[in-house]
Amino acid sequence: MALPTPFIEKYRDLLGTEAEAFFDALSNGRPVKGFRLNTAKPNAEVMLAKYGPERSKAPYAKNAYIGEVKGKSLLHQAGYVYSQEPSAMIVAAIADAQPGERVLDLCAAPGGKSTQLASQLNGTGLLVSNEIFPKRAKILAENIERWGFSNVVVTNHAPHELSRHFPHFFDKIVVDAPCSGEGMFRKDPVAVAEWHSDAPRQCAIRQQDILQEAVRMLKPGGQLIYSTCTFAPEENEAIISWLVEEYPFVIQSIDRANVAHGRSEWGNVPNIEKTIRLWPHLNQGEGHFAAKLLYQAETKPTKPKKSKAKSTQSKLDQETVKLWQAFQQNFPFLPTNEGSLQIFGEQMWLVPNALPNLKGMKVLRPGLHIGTRKKNRIEPSFSVAMAFLAGSQGPILSITIEQWKQYVAGETITVPGNAGWVILHVDDVPVGIGKQVQGVVKNFFPKGLRFQVD
Repeated sequence: MALPTPFIEKYRDLLGTEAEAFFDALSNGRPVKGFRLNTAKPNAEVMLAKYGPERSKAPYAKNAYIGEVKGKSLLHQAGYVYSQEPSAMIVAAIADAQPGERVLDLCAAPGGKSTQLASQLNGTGLLVSNEIFPKRAKILAENIERWGFSNVVVTNHAPHELSRHFPHFFDKIVVDAPCSGEGMFRKDPVAVAEWHSDAPRQCAIRQQDILQEAVRMLKPGGQLIYSTCTFAPEENEAIISWLVEEYPFVIQSIDRANVAHGRSEWGNVPNIEKTIRLWPHLNQGEGHFAAKLLYQAETKPTKPKKSKAKSTQSKLDQETVKLWQAFQQNFPFLPTNEGSLQIFGEQMWLVPNALPNLKGMKVLRPGLHIGTRKKNRIEPSFSVAMAFLAGSQGPILSITIEQWKQYVAGETITVPGNAGWVILHVDDVPVGIGKQVQGVVKNFFPKGLRFQVD
C-alpha cells in the first residue's frame, strides 16, 4: 500500500525514530479479523465450539476472539457472534456499562459497540443506539435485533436533535466519532484514497460539534467515552484538551494491559497520558484512540417526561389484553418486568421502562418488537425468537442445518406435527419463528433478511 506523501511527512516529524516501524506496519502488515460471542444465547460456548470458526483469544474485551465470521453462517444469523475488528472492541470495554445504567451510543452504526454495551447491561437499564444516516440506522437495528435484548432503542437523529429529548439523562455516553480514518488504512483502501492533509482539521470541527451535544445529554457525575480510529493528534489529544478546557471534565485512567498511551506533547492539559492509543507497530489490531472522562458539573439532572400515550400509540383495549395474555402463555420468556407493552398502529412493542417520551423522535426500534395485532391473534415477530436467551422456556421445534438453509432462503420446511407457532432451533440455537400446521412449517423469516447459503 502506498501511503500519501503528506501523511508520511507529517508522521515522520511527529514520531521521529519510531516512524519507519509505523510506516512498515501500515504498508506491509495484515489486518486482523475478530468477533465477539453473545454469551446470553443458549449454550453459547458449546454452539461456538460446534459451529464456529477457528479462533484464538482477542486481547481487549471479554468473550472476544481472533478469527473470521461469515455473514451467512448459522451463528451470525442467530446473533451468537458479531464480527468486529479487535482494536474497536476496547471502546465499549472501557465504557464498562453496569446493569441498570442509562447508556447512549451516539454514533452507533453498524452496531459493534452497541451489541457489546447491550451485553454488559444484560437486559437491564436502557441503551439508546443512535445513527444519523437512515440506511446505516437500519443496519444497526437489524444487528441489535439479532443480539436479542429488549432494553435497546434505536434512533435516527443528528446529535443536536437527539439532545433535545435527553437533557442530562445518561450515566454513560460513548462517542466513537467520525474521523479521518487513518487507523483503518491497511484495512480499507477507500480510507487511504479519501485522506487529505486537511481532513483531520475538518473532522476535529465536526467532533467538537458532536461532543457539545453529548455533554448536554450527560448526567453530572456521568462518564464520556470518546474514541476515534485515527492517529491524528488534532482529533485525539487536542480534542480531549479542548473538552477539559471548555467543560468540567476530568481525564480518568484506563487500566488496560498491552496498550500505548496518549502523548502529553500533543495536548494542552495535564493527564493526557491517561488516554490510550493502539498503534499497528506496537499493539494488536488496527489504529485506535480512546479516552474516559468524568463529568463534574453541578447542574441537577432534568427528568424527561415519561412515555405516555402518543399519536402513533393506542392503549390496550380489553380484547387486546386477552390476546396478549394468551400470547404470553405461549412465549413466557419475554422480559415484561423490564418494559411495558405498547401499540404503535398494529405493531406491538415491549418498551423499556426507563425510556422517556418518544413524541417527535425518529425511532426505528423502541424496544423489543413483539409482533402484529391481527384479528383474533397476535402474530409473533422474528425478534421474539432472537429474544430466546439462555434459560428461556417456550415452544421449540428442532430443525436440521439443511432445513435451516431452506428457512433463511424463505422456503417452507416439512417437520411432522401440528404445534402452531414455534421457535425454530438448530441444536440449541434459536434461528427464527415458524408456524407448524399439519407437518408443514410456514416461513416467517423476514423477507429483507433472506439469503442463500453457498
